[in-house]
Amino acid sequence: MREQFTTALKEAMKAGDKPRLGAIRLIQAAIKDKDIEARGAGKEAATNDEILALLQKMIKQRQESATIYRENSRPELAANEEGEIAVIQSFLPKQLDEAETKAAIAAAIAETGAAGMKDMGKVIAHLRERFAGQMDFGKASGLVKAALSA
Repeated sequence: MREQFTTALKEAMKAGDKPRLGAIRLIQAAIKDKDIEARGAGKEAATNDEILALLQKMIKQRQESATIYRENSRPELAANEEGEIAVIQSFLPKQLDEAETKAAIAAAIAETGAAGMKDMGKVIAHLRERFAGQMDFGKASGLVKAALSA
């Protein structure tokens, strides 16, 4: 995945695409920070799954910022944040829609043998293993809770 960022950075430089170039540099800086943090804890460099989680976190931060900018009548700043979101999302795998998410949750419940709310952690862990970067786990946890309580 790291090579993908380097290639995209070079392409953005050649094309003179400054907004994309800036967003890719932000991604690389965040990954470098993550690696430094891991090294300090005696771990290896960030894995692809950790990078995917980092990208999702970056998107969520930018969505919150864009909302705040819109509420405060700063549409140009909100547009910058949304541009960064589009660049970051281009590196993520295709997101599951709601029907696919519900099907994945039903399969995870069946595979883990979850019987009630006490098994929610087991189901979420199973989903994270299989669908890292493809599912919004904030929404998925609500769907898992509904499925287990039904």
